[in-house]
Amino acid sequence: MWHPRTAALVCALAMLGGVAHAQAPPDRSDAERRLQVVRSELKQVAAERRKLENQRGDVSRKLRDADQQVGGVQRSLQQTQATLQRDGATLQQLQAERSRLTTDMQGKKTELARLLRAAQFAGSEAPLKTMLAQDRIAEAERALTYQGYLQRGQVRRIRVLSAELQRIDTLEHEIVERRDALDRERRKQAEQLLALQEARKQRAGLLAGIDQQYQDRAGREKALGRDAKALQDLLARLRAAAAKAAREAARAKAEASRQQATPGKPSSRPPTRRTTVASAPVLRVGGLGWPVAGSLLASFGGRLPDGRRSDGVLIGAAAGTTVKAVADGTVVYADWMTGYGNILIIDHGNGYMSLYAHNDGLLKDAGDAVKRGDSVASVGTSGGQDSPALYFELRRNGSPVNPAGWLTRQ
Repeated sequence: MWHPRTAALVCALAMLGGVAHAQAPPDRSDAERRLQVVRSELKQVAAERRKLENQRGDVSRKLRDADQQVGGVQRSLQQTQATLQRDGATLQQLQAERSRLTTDMQGKKTELARLLRAAQFAGSEAPLKTMLAQDRIAEAERALTYQGYLQRGQVRRIRVLSAELQRIDTLEHEIVERRDALDRERRKQAEQLLALQEARKQRAGLLAGIDQQYQDRAGREKALGRDAKALQDLLARLRAAAAKAAREAARAKAEASRQQATPGKPSSRPPTRRTTVASAPVLRVGGLGWPVAGSLLASFGGRLPDGRRSDGVLIGAAAGTTVKAVADGTVVYADWMTGYGNILIIDHGNGYMSLYAHNDGLLKDAGDAVKRGDSVASVGTSGGQDSPALYFELRRNGSPVNPAGWLTRQ
């Protein structure tokens, strides 16, 4: 398959009469129509690129919104987790405080139980025994008062501890409920974060796809622009060559008219010397300026092995024989083509182009500058040729010309 830009250039050359055996040389209108087609496609591709550019902007904004949403949920999730950690620390502190208070209250209850058992053991005579055990009545009263104070103090302390434990239980219950609610919120936020991340991933993929399409259209737009410029350049050269040919024809006509008006005066222009490769052995070509030396299998205007009329010459040579450029120029095409195999086309300027087909290998690329005698290819059988041969064609302003006289003048 050809690169689209190369194919466009080859089509332009073909329409200008550069590469078709059986095609008659068309006029400039064919190239101009091709240029209109390229311009129409260029306009369409540019519209598609602008549409994709708008789509890319819309998806980019949606992706930005998704990024912001993901960031917001992540921050909320972090805050929830931080609150859960603080509540967990507070709950641990409360549990430690409750453990301490429980131990303290247990000690107070044990002391109170001991006092109550002692009072029960003493019975109703406990106050009297206390008074008799003292040397003085005042001291006995103080002892009784102190025992009562201890019992009442223990009771009050137990009540305070019980109230504190109740408060801790209430706080623990509130913290546990809040932690449960926060944990549910954390799971909800985590699920929301996963959903948003997946949506963001999809939008990023969509953006990447649109961006790839945009790049493809932009590249195609540039390639079509280059194609249009190449066709414009070819048309300009063709118009210039046609104008030059018209001027030369007008001068020739004027000269002929002048000579007819003065029949006794000989012409100052020497007769045109026509030479061919007939000086070489029959059915052989080669020598100065020729692309390859070998057997002449089909001459200009003759018949090719498949029966078609030849617009060039078919030269049989050993496979791998080096093919030389017949003149300075620039390679405008070097690739495979149906019916020609590996083909190379050189633009020599001034409306001249040369074509080298059925090669096994191409030694130059499109865009390379070549000099006369440079190796450009090697003889082969590509394109369905039965035996190794080079098909060589020369065209001027799109019309095939016999290469024999032209090459021997070089």
